[in-house]
Amino acid sequence: MSVSKDKFRKVLGHFATGVTVVTTRQRSGAPWGFTVNSFTSVSLSPPLILVCVDHNSESSRAMKESEYFAVNFLAADQEEISRRFATKSADRFRDLTYSEGVHGSPLIAGCLGFVECRKVASHSHGDHSIIIGEVLEAEVHGGYPLLFYGSAYARLGSSVEPAKH
Repeated sequence: MSVSKDKFRKVLGHFATGVTVVTTRQRSGAPWGFTVNSFTSVSLSPPLILVCVDHNSESSRAMKESEYFAVNFLAADQEEISRRFATKSADRFRDLTYSEGVHGSPLIAGCLGFVECRKVASHSHGDHSIIIGEVLEAEVHGGYPLLFYGSAYARLGSSVEPAKH
């Protein structure tokens, strides 16, 4: 017998994750983005990452249609952006400062950094799709990350210094 959905969510909530916003362009060219904490590196050679997206979301449709996407690493002071992109609102980019990546993906201002990717695979498992992207562009700006732990936003303690690059 497998673990219940509630228990699984509670246990995994005790694994601290960084918070990201995945951004892409819809078929119409309009920007689209959504908050993700299911993100990880897959390979260094070639450089590959993965993100997971719920099948029953508008974001799933946007990712199916797009060839390129970016993963924006949120800074500690960007909790409001994370919350905005976690809503069902279609107007998530209103009054948000962002630039366009080399491959057209929206890059959110003030982030710790980003990777811009070409979608190379999508695998459907359970209630999510695993999207694998080949990293084509990458940049780091530095700072402290926004974290998610115990079903709440968290920040690194003041005694921890961010890595200098």
